[in-house]
Amino acid sequence: MTSDLVVCGAGPAGRALAHRALVRGQSVTLIDPRPERRWSATYAAWADELPEWLDPRVFAATADRPAVWTTRRIELDRRYSVFDTAALQDSLDLTGARIITDRVIDIVTPPRFGTRAGELPTARLASGTDVRGGRVIDARGVPRFPGLAEQTAFGVIVDRGRWPDPDTLFMDWRNDNGARPDEPRTFLYAVPLGDNAILLEETCLAGRPALRTEVLRDRLATRLRSRGVTLDGSERIERVRFPVEGGRAHPAAFGAAGALIHPATGYSVAAALRTADDFAAGDSIWNISSRMVNSLRHTGLRALLALPPQDLPLFFDAFFDLTPERQRAYLSGRDDLSGTATAMMTIFAALPWRMRRTLARAATGS
Repeated sequence: MTSDLVVCGAGPAGRALAHRALVRGQSVTLIDPRPERRWSATYAAWADELPEWLDPRVFAATADRPAVWTTRRIELDRRYSVFDTAALQDSLDLTGARIITDRVIDIVTPPRFGTRAGELPTARLASGTDVRGGRVIDARGVPRFPGLAEQTAFGVIVDRGRWPDPDTLFMDWRNDNGARPDEPRTFLYAVPLGDNAILLEETCLAGRPALRTEVLRDRLATRLRSRGVTLDGSERIERVRFPVEGGRAHPAAFGAAGALIHPATGYSVAAALRTADDFAAGDSIWNISSRMVNSLRHTGLRALLALPPQDLPLFFDAFFDLTPERQRAYLSGRDDLSGTATAMMTIFAALPWRMRRTLARAATGS
């Protein structure tokens, strides 16, 4: 049986792509070792990033003006939406898809020329089966690999009444987590999960290597104690670890595997949802501008990794001093080359000379 589209991987990107292809009337095969596995991570996005087709019932909470703490409190003029993870997964309906429980070990693309030209691309499975389709798309994410920068986090979900701060905290860089000034900095991410629960998560934005879960757990406990919250061990735990680089902008890859992950923030779900329709239609989502923006974002990642720990709050002070339009260009404008470059140059000009020197060296690889 040959499908129009074979999707390898049933995470948010793969499932979104399969769902939108089905909506378009395509025949779809979805392959994953555990296709029925329930997602456990918390996903969120800027509301203006999301496609109109998304069911509004997939959101657990929305903050009209989330806050950031750098060297001061900053209120962001941009709506932030937190998904109800189970509702999001269920909304990406796969009725009509052929679902195969197996592991893809290789994706074979036929050559453009020669005797095998014109053959269909093939997904080779661990069971020994070959699955062919009009298009075979890798949506399996990016595997961990030594040398890749990673984002790590450790979080707990607590009753809303236990947390005294009314803010939705996109980033809180205040140094009350017990870390020494010379140690890698981490921030608190605090977002509501509906009316009665809140996720409190200590996050290493990017590290090579990233901080271990045990370090983040201890920092979170220290930070929460300093704010009057003591954990008793009964809280539901969330652990996060994934590479923020390593994907490739390629017509046969989608989601993190297809370089949709923002290398300087780790966000990818909104980009996958927003581009799923175009990708399902066979349209290119990578033009010259989007490729150049992706390259600039990787420069931003190198800059973050190069900065001394004590300078990270100053960097984000400058970032969140940008106008909302320039923040949006860097965080969400996949092909807004002018906006992204302007945002980065504005931040650079606002920083002290010693930080500019570090960033310039990181950008040029010197």
